[in-house]
Amino acid sequence: MSLKKKIKETLEKNNLKPKKYFGQNFLIEKGILNQVIETADLKKEDFILEVGSGLGTLTKELAKRVKKVIAFEKDKELARILNQEFDIKNIKNVKIIPEDILKSKIENFGTKYKVVANLPYYITSPVIRKFLEMENPPFLMVFMVQKEVAKRICQKPPNMSLLSVAVQIYATPKIVKIVKKDSFWPKPKVDSAILKISPLIKAKNEIMNANQFFKIVKAGFSSPRKQLKNNFQKVLSKKEMFHVKHCLDLSRRAQSLSIDEWTKIYKTLAKKK
Repeated sequence: MSLKKKIKETLEKNNLKPKKYFGQNFLIEKGILNQVIETADLKKEDFILEVGSGLGTLTKELAKRVKKVIAFEKDKELARILNQEFDIKNIKNVKIIPEDILKSKIENFGTKYKVVANLPYYITSPVIRKFLEMENPPFLMVFMVQKEVAKRICQKPPNMSLLSVAVQIYATPKIVKIVKKDSFWPKPKVDSAILKISPLIKAKNEIMNANQFFKIVKAGFSSPRKQLKNNFQKVLSKKEMFHVKHCLDLSRRAQSLSIDEWTKIYKTLAKKK
C-alpha cells in the first residue's frame, strides 16, 4: 500500500482531515523518507527527538534504527492515534508527547541526541533557534522545510538575513536535497528542502549573552536598505558607536557582514562594558 493511501485511510477511519492551521502536509514519497533517514546518519545508540510526528511514517522508520525516539505532536488527535498504534505494534522505544515543542521543557538526552522534523513554515525559525540556543544543543538536526527558507538559512555575504545569522552563529547549515511539492499530501504550494544543521560546539564560548548579541543583529537588520550607522543609532550610545566604528565600516549594510564580523562587534561592545 502506498504511503498516501495509508495516510488517507487512517485519517478517514478516525474522521479526520489534514489541518491547514497546523501546516499538515504529510510526506508520501518513500525515496525522500529514506533520504531523510540517510542524512540523519542514524546509529543504534542514538536518541532521536522528532518534532511533528504526524501519523508516524518517519517515527516508525527511526524506531527501527535507534535506541529511543521521543516524538512531539501538537495535534492531540494525531497523538492519540499514534499512541494507540504504537501500543498495538509493541514498539517499546517510542514515546509520543502530545505537546507543542515550543512550549515544552525538553528532557536531557545526553551529549549526542539528534533532532529530526518535517517543520511547518510558521515554526521553522523558532524551533531551530530553540534547539541551537539550548545549554545542551543536539549533535545534529535534519529538517524538512520550505525551499526558500532553507536557502535563506544557508545564505552567505552579501545576502545574509537575520535568520541566516541566527542559525550560522551556532551551526553549519547545508541543503541536502530539494524536494518537489508532489512528494507531499495535501500538495503544498511550494517545494521543500532537506536541511542538515550541524551545531558548533564552540558557539557557546563565542556568544556569552545571546539576548545582547541578537539585540545588535536585529538593530542592524531593522532597515536592511539603510547603512549600519543609521540602524545602530537606534540601540547604541554615542560611546558604543565610537567603539564599533573602529572595528567596522559602518557605511556597509547588515546583509554584507559575515558571522565573524557580527561576533567582532558583539565582543567589542562586551569588552568595553
